[in-house]
Amino acid sequence: MQWTELVVFSALFLLVTVLGFVAAKWQAGDTLEHLDEWGLGGRKFGSWITWFLVGGDLYTAYTFVAVPALVFGAGALGFYALPYTVVLYPLVFLPLVRMWSVSRVHGYVTPADFVRGRYGSHWLALIIAITGIIATMPYIALQLVGLEAVLRTMGLNGSGFLGHLPLFIAFVILALYTYQSGLRAPALIAFVKDTLIYLVILVAVIYLPSKFGGWSAIFDGAQARFEATPAKSDGILLNGNNQLQYATLALGSALALFLYPHSLTGILASRGRNVIKRNMVALPAYSLLLGLLAMLGFVAMSAGVKPITNQATGRPDTNTIVPVLFGQEFPSWFAGIAFAAIGIGALVPAAIMSIAAANLWTRNIYKEYLKKDATPAQEAKQAKLASLVVKFGAVAFIVFIDPQFSIDLQLIGGVMILQTLPAVAIALYTRWFHIWGLVAGWVVGMGWGMYLLYQIPSADGKRPHFGGSALALDKLSLLGWHPLAGSTVQIYVGVVAVVANLLVAVVVTLIARKLRVFNGTDQTKADDYHADEDSPNLRPAATH
Repeated sequence: MQWTELVVFSALFLLVTVLGFVAAKWQAGDTLEHLDEWGLGGRKFGSWITWFLVGGDLYTAYTFVAVPALVFGAGALGFYALPYTVVLYPLVFLPLVRMWSVSRVHGYVTPADFVRGRYGSHWLALIIAITGIIATMPYIALQLVGLEAVLRTMGLNGSGFLGHLPLFIAFVILALYTYQSGLRAPALIAFVKDTLIYLVILVAVIYLPSKFGGWSAIFDGAQARFEATPAKSDGILLNGNNQLQYATLALGSALALFLYPHSLTGILASRGRNVIKRNMVALPAYSLLLGLLAMLGFVAMSAGVKPITNQATGRPDTNTIVPVLFGQEFPSWFAGIAFAAIGIGALVPAAIMSIAAANLWTRNIYKEYLKKDATPAQEAKQAKLASLVVKFGAVAFIVFIDPQFSIDLQLIGGVMILQTLPAVAIALYTRWFHIWGLVAGWVVGMGWGMYLLYQIPSADGKRPHFGGSALALDKLSLLGWHPLAGSTVQIYVGVVAVVANLLVAVVVTLIARKLRVFNGTDQTKADDYHADEDSPNLRPAATH
C-alpha cells in the first residue's frame, strides 16, 4: 500500500466532493427541479466555465491512461488522437453554433429532441436516443478503468467484490453530489481537474526526459524495442499496414465525438453563440497537452515500466503504465497529486455522461412514451433517478465484465454513434433526406458495422469476436464477395459503416421522393439557426 500517495489522493478527492455538493448553490436559478437547471446548468455558462466543462468532458481519465498505453504498446498509431482533435474543431465550429441556436429557441435538451422537431418523427428520435444511451454506457465504464488503474497502482488491487470496493465508494459519492447538483457539479470540479492535469503533465514532460538521456535517446530506445517484436503494425513511424487505419480512425473519431450526447450537453449549457465560437478556437490547447502526454508511453519504455497484474483476470493491466511511471519516478507526494488528477479526471466526464444519458431517457423515452404530461419537476426527478441507474450500470461493467472487453465495447460505441451523423449533424443544414431513408441508413450502417466488428478478434487472441475496431481489408465482404482479398491493410470500421449508411439513405430517399411518401413535419424555421441570446424571437430556455 502506497500510504503517502493514498493520503494525498484522498485529500484532493475530499476537496472535489465538497465542491460537488457546494455546486448546487453555485450560479443557481430559482429551483433545480427543472431539467434546464439540473441537466444544463440553467443554460448560462460563460466562456471560461464552458471551456473547462467541455474540455473536462472530452479529455477524460481514460484518455490520460489509454493514449500513452497505446503508444507504449503500438507506437505511432497511438498518436491518432492528435490529428483527430486538430481536425475536430474546424469540423464542428459552425454545426455546434447552429445546434445551440435552434435548441435554445425550442428548448431542446438532447440531440434526439432536435431530430424530433426537425422531422416530426418520434420513432426516429427514439432510435437516436437509444443509440446515444447504449453508446454512452461503456464510455462511462471506461472512466472507471482509468480510476481503477490509479487505485491499483496505490496498492488497492484485490480480487472479487472487495477489490472493487474503493471504486464503488468513489462512485457512490459521485452519484450523490451529481444527484443533488446536476451539471453544476462537474462544471465546478472541472476547474480543479484541469489545473491538476496541466500541472502534472508539464512537470512530467520536462523532468522525465532529463532522467533518461533526452528525447533522442527515448525515441531510439522505443524504436529498438519495436524492431524486436513480431508485430507488423508497431513502431515509432506508421507503415503501409496502419496508415489507412490511422487516417480513418482520426477522421471517424472527429466526426463521432460531438455526436455523443454528453459532448452536446456542455455546448447546450453555454449562454451564447459567441461562447461556443471562442471555445472552438481555444479547446485545441488541450491537443498540445494530449501530444505531450502520449509521448509518456515512450518514456515508460525507457523507464522499464511493467504494468501491474490484474488479480481478477491474472493478466497485466496496460492501463497502469502511466500511474506506475509516476509512482516509480516521482516523489510520493507528487505521485499522489498525479493520481488525484487522473482520478478526478474520471469523475468529471462520468458525471456529464450520466446526466446526458439521463436527459435522453427523460425527454425522449419517459416523456414521449410513458408520461406525456410530465411536469418539469417530474422530468427533473426522473433524470436524477436515471443518472443513478446509468452510473451503477457502468460500475457493473467493471465488476462483472473483463475491463478489456469494456474498452472494446467503447470502440463499438464509437461505430454506433457515427450512425447518427445523417439525422443529427447533416440535418442541421438540409432536410433533403427522407425519414425512411435515415431509418434505413441507420439499420444498414448499424447492422453492417456490427457484422464487421464481429469478425475482428482481440489482440491477445483470447476472443474471436468484437476484439477491436481495426478491420483488415481482406475481411471486408459484400454479400460473400471479398474485393480486397489478401490485403493486410487495416481500416476503421466506423468509417466503412457510416459510408454504407449514407449510400442507403440517399437511395431510399430518392425512391421515397419519387413515390411522394410523406416526410414528417418540420417544427424549425430558418431564423432558428441564427438566433442568439439577444434575438427578439428567442423564447425562454425553460419553454418547450
